[in-house]
Amino acid sequence: MIIVFFFETDVLGTQVVSNAVLRNRERIELFVHISTSEVYGTAVGEVMDEDHPLNPMSPYAAAKCGADRLVYSYWQTYNIPAVIIRPFNNFGPYQHLEKVIPRFITSAIIGEPMTVHGDGSARRDFLFVDDHCEALDRVLHSDKQSVIGQVINLGTKRDVSVLEIAEILKSIMGEAHCDVEFVGNRPGQVFRHTCDASKAESLLGWRPSTSFEDGLRKTVDWYVANREWWEHQRWMRHIPIVTADGKRELH
Repeated sequence: MIIVFFFETDVLGTQVVSNAVLRNRERIELFVHISTSEVYGTAVGEVMDEDHPLNPMSPYAAAKCGADRLVYSYWQTYNIPAVIIRPFNNFGPYQHLEKVIPRFITSAIIGEPMTVHGDGSARRDFLFVDDHCEALDRVLHSDKQSVIGQVINLGTKRDVSVLEIAEILKSIMGEAHCDVEFVGNRPGQVFRHTCDASKAESLLGWRPSTSFEDGLRKTVDWYVANREWWEHQRWMRHIPIVTADGKRELH
């Protein structure tokens, strides 16, 4: 049922928006579609540029890929003024507690172990939310003809493993608050994402200004100071997953 929701939201919802842009294209300067690096699947080389093969490894990622290619097809077929942005893993304040960084931080705050999928070796390129917003602002204020029809990655060119995140949080929050517990691997796990953001730099003059460690400290400070915002979401930190062999696990 959840898979159906993914496709209804990502694919059919994107088709509705694309049709609306098509009907009103004489009045719309730019349609910015926020896709995701998940469309790439696991990296086949050292870094992933916009020409990396699209190999989504989960139904969620496949729905995102469908939306991405749908917008591209509307640009190709109808010449709508679309640009596709593929951000790598975002993190920062206000993030949903099922995501790894807020899940780790809030677990440490309330004295529960940080649950690491598999052996913790899966690696991601993490982009602080403020840097993402700055990039989108540059897209909106760019020369529109330079970005229409483009696909643009947003990332840092640095990957960090899930286990490394846990270790860095131990150093920030204190060893006593940060036990680690290993659980099963996520179905459809992507094992490495490393962004090549050269196009964003050349087209937008953009590069991220926040290091992963600095962004993590800012994020920890926010969750510590805003417990009332996330306290009622604690249940979201553990999502029931059914594995390929039918086993039910909390992830």
